[in-house]
Amino acid sequence: MLINLHQQGRLSAIARDYADGAHVDRHLHAEAQFLYAARGLMRLVTHAGAWVIPPTRAVWIPPGIEHQIFMSGQVQMRTLFIAADAAPANLDNCCVLAVSPLLRELILRAIQLEEMDAQSHRLLVQRLILHEIAALERMPLHLPVPEDRRLRAICLALLQTPELDRTLDDWGLEVGASSRTLARLFARELGMSFNDWRQQLRLTEALPRLLAGQSVQKVATDLGYGSGRAFSAMFRRLLGENPREYVANLGQLAALEKE
Repeated sequence: MLINLHQQGRLSAIARDYADGAHVDRHLHAEAQFLYAARGLMRLVTHAGAWVIPPTRAVWIPPGIEHQIFMSGQVQMRTLFIAADAAPANLDNCCVLAVSPLLRELILRAIQLEEMDAQSHRLLVQRLILHEIAALERMPLHLPVPEDRRLRAICLALLQTPELDRTLDDWGLEVGASSRTLARLFARELGMSFNDWRQQLRLTEALPRLLAGQSVQKVATDLGYGSGRAFSAMFRRLLGENPREYVANLGQLAALEKE
């Protein structure tokens, strides 16, 4: 279905809260969408893959991209709908963005202004928001999904159950292809091996567990890593911080959000 609720302006801001486990079914927008997680964690899923949006981060969704959203924890979603002709030119695909402190305040202000008769003020805030969005750093929290039906069946099954520990030989028996064929397809379509893809999936799956207070060692063990050290090394390689540092920094940003 097509949701097109924001015809009157070039940028509209809304606030919505969701319970843990809530799901926004497949839909698309005529506008671009900037989806900010003030609290809680969201997963965006499209035909092309999945993106994990931790608290205080955002995901950019271009116009016309069908998507669905899964909530983890109590989610405070702050959304900007941006007219297609006003969207930053450098954002032509879905991506997770590190939200600056200034943009966080601008988003909250834009939501307040939606209820006020302050058109000139609103336009100034919107213009600055668009400049800030165009300059945000992209974060490597994207998990691609392949086109090949056999690989896609494997990836979708693992997205639903990341703990599955089947080998590529096991999957080959299920989808009707040799492990050699599947390995070649992973390299060709996704530019990574099956094991690398599964490791990245498990890393993104680790985020909600860490944010829920589980220990690094428990998360590493539950998700199939040989040791907490191996898990931490992978985490640092992808996100630039070890798990404890990352969660602590997210907690500080979330505390600022409540002020």
